[in-house]
Amino acid sequence: MKSYSSKFFDEISDGLKRIIVTRGNGKELSLDDALEEAMVRVKKVQDQNGLMFFCGNGASCSMAEHMSHDWFQNAKVNTTSCSATSYITAISNDTSFADVFSYRVERILSEKDVLVTISSSGNSPNIVKAIKAAKDKGAYIITLSGMRDDNKSRTGGDLNFYVPLKTYGLVESVHAILLHLGLDLFLDKYMGGRH
Repeated sequence: MKSYSSKFFDEISDGLKRIIVTRGNGKELSLDDALEEAMVRVKKVQDQNGLMFFCGNGASCSMAEHMSHDWFQNAKVNTTSCSATSYITAISNDTSFADVFSYRVERILSEKDVLVTISSSGNSPNIVKAIKAAKDKGAYIITLSGMRDDNKSRTGGDLNFYVPLKTYGLVESVHAILLHLGLDLFLDKYMGGRH
């Protein structure tokens, strides 16, 4: 009989192997091709002094803030996230929590920028609104989602990374690995290697 930890690690491994990447029109592409496309786009952001905007709720907010910092410090890409308590509470209070990301997206994103959304369910109203706002601004959109295969984020981005696992902890764990995979690929490809 397998131990609890062995089963957990098997589920994470299975989720990593079964990541599905689609374009907004639903057309599937390989994980490697999608990562390559995403890194080329981020290199363009770096070269044009554009911006990577990361957003998520709860644990995904922590990941967004973490990755925003890692890309800024290690990859020398300009980044931002909406994790400051004063910002979140002010926008939530003065407009609505559903606008907490889209408010900023509408103000600062342009066609030279990239939005990265991280949402286990893919259905958070503020994430869905951010995707729409970024689309309206012409920004390139990368979504990470999981759980239900018909979640609203899965067709929202230019690239949509879907993790076919059913619990928050598992999806969040795979998202963290996927986000570091992308950063490490960029560092290896364009910045002289990981450190």
